[in-house]
Amino acid sequence: MTPLHDTDRAPDLSGFPGRRIGGAALVVAPLLWCLGLVLRHLALRGGAFTDAELRAFDAQPFMAGAQLAAYAESPLTATAAHALFAAGAMLLVPAFAALARLAAPRSPRLTAAGAVLVVLGLLGRMYSAGVDATAFALVDDLGLGPATATVTAAYVDISYGPWRVPVTAYFGQYIGILLLAAGLHRAGVLGTGRTVLLLLWGALWCGVLKEATLFDCAVAAAAAGLVFAPVGVRVLRGAAVGTRPRLASW
Repeated sequence: MTPLHDTDRAPDLSGFPGRRIGGAALVVAPLLWCLGLVLRHLALRGGAFTDAELRAFDAQPFMAGAQLAAYAESPLTATAAHALFAAGAMLLVPAFAALARLAAPRSPRLTAAGAVLVVLGLLGRMYSAGVDATAFALVDDLGLGPATATVTAAYVDISYGPWRVPVTAYFGQYIGILLLAAGLHRAGVLGTGRTVLLLLWGALWCGVLKEATLFDCAVAAAAAGLVFAPVGVRVLRGAAVGTRPRLASW
């Protein structure tokens, strides 16, 4: 009888986050993340503004003014976009913990280091979500013009955060996704194609009042459906996850 490889066995998720929580997070979190990006894109580019107004937004050094204008035009859509994106970021914490545990038997150090850095980056996004919500509240209280002037004048400082802690966490995410993707590929949890897609997903901008492009939405949707969800479903079923690592693989 041919011996089983580590990646041929059902995943051991008896510790944090657990099989049910980890599997569900892998399915739900990327979907919420993707929906948040799509709504954020539609709030600005969905037809509420003329081509001339969009060109004026694009000419600005930061997209903060455009995001505030999108909120002023459609508060419900903009709020839903930022709320779903933040919810997705929070649920991605147990999702990445589950991925790290899946790869731990074959690549423990690489995936653990990568997952920690990615999670820190996700926690930094919670700071951005708070700043975004505060900026939207300024639009409600002061009006679009004064709120835009206030946010634009302080944009760099509020983006970097106190003592540059949030922006440091953002930077760590980009290193972390490289380490984690390498560990997942080495462990056979992801093939080469899905590893590249995960890297593209991890390259998404970080920061305050950012715009979501069609490319961002497409990558998020592809990652949700092709990278995270299949692994999550197999985890929920208690099925084996992964294959023998190969250079040319999906």
